Amino acid sequence: MDDMNRKQFLAAAASLPLTGIAAKLNSLNKFIDGLNNSPKMPVLFLGHGSPMNAIEDNEFVQGFKKISYEIEKPTAILVISAHWETRGTYVTAMENPVTIHDFGGFPQALFDVQYPAPGSPELADAVQKIVSSNDVHLDEKWGLDHGSWSVVKHLYPNADVPIIQMSIDYTMPASEHYALAKELATLRNKGVLIIGSGNNVHNLRMVSWQNLNTVGYGYDWAIEANEMMKGYIRSGNHKPLIEFHKQGREFELAIPTPEHYLPMIYALALQEEKEELQIFNDAAVAGALTMTSFKIG
Repeated sequence: MDDMNRKQFLAAAASLPLTGIAAKLNSLNKFIDGLNNSPKMPVLFLGHGSPMNAIEDNEFVQGFKKISYEIEKPTAILVISAHWETRGTYVTAMENPVTIHDFGGFPQALFDVQYPAPGSPELADAVQKIVSSNDVHLDEKWGLDHGSWSVVKHLYPNADVPIIQMSIDYTMPASEHYALAKELATLRNKGVLIIGSGNNVHNLRMVSWQNLNTVGYGYDWAIEANEMMKGYIRSGNHKPLIEFHKQGREFELAIPTPEHYLPMIYALALQEEKEELQIFNDAAVAGALTMTSFKIG
């Protein structure tokens, strides 16, 4: 923790009731100190697609599994999921987050899935303290929605890595999300794997349900938007992606609402200059969705 962030934390702690301050300081310092010597972690953006990917063994699931083999096992995971929108920014801070089945109309086998990974109140505290651009609130009620567990279960099936979620503040423009994400960069040097989970092209109103499982089936505008996005991603030109509302009809159709797109912005904000980027699972499904994913670092 740098001097400024340590000062901010101590100032915040000074305003708390005396009871529990020592324990809170000790817990957070142990967490930070324990991560000081960890190798730098990559960053992932995962196109999570249908919740059914949680229980299927398709090419996208194989892509998730393959990428996990290329990553050193993290000390903890921070997920920005498309499925937790809030007014203000929150992080889950409970010891044992519940598995949330936030969908309907799927087989019982999907509702039976549990992902009992532990939480990390210490990581939640650390996130709250290192973000200075806006207030981060600790949450004890949410848990892990399917934007998190449906993909992380393929990376770490034993549910043995502590995991927290960060919400998406729906009142903030993409530029502010990008700035907030940059403040999380120090966590990469502390063994924390940061994952954005959403879909860069996601228009459920225009999905071709009869082609729901047809890999490679995409409308022209979806394919064009995906190619444009990948061009900006590969070149490291993030400005047009942040200003997605200015990029024309293809982007308007691809991003009718931003919640599935913004997790990608979080991941890109953490890319350092000339840092390697690997795209995988790059395919359209159901006409109006793309599963495009990438690993940074």
